[in-house]
Amino acid sequence: QVQLVESGGGLVQAGGSLRLSCAASGRTFNSYPMGWFRQAPGKEREFVAGTRWIAGNSYSGYYADSVKGRFTISRDNAKNSVYLQMNSLKPEDTAVYYCAAGRDRGTSQAVAVANYDYWGQGTQVTVSS
Repeated sequence: QVQLVESGGGLVQAGGSLRLSCAASGRTFNSYPMGWFRQAPGKEREFVAGTRWIAGNSYSGYYADSVKGRFTISRDNAKNSVYLQMNSLKPEDTAVYYCAAGRDRGTSQAVAVANYDYWGQGTQVTVSS
């Protein structure tokens, strides 16, 4: 059974930083897409950041325009994990953040909810002004 478990959410002041972690179990995702989405109250779940496997332990990251330059996604194959470093946080970044993993290596940029097959339970990030 595949499980994705997020951690690292919390309350932070505007301008601060948080690092989210997501550990996968039940299968390895080394060459498959993994990413982060978020959902604010009353809004649709939206793409935040994703990774595209290049070769070996090399990945490229891609981001939503709203977080580009502030967030950095990374992966650790040995730990079957994906991370999201969030800097210069803004109140509009407040949301539940979800880790996701997919089974299709053919998508160059997996930015849609439908591109992912497995989801974590979510971790709350609250940014105060």
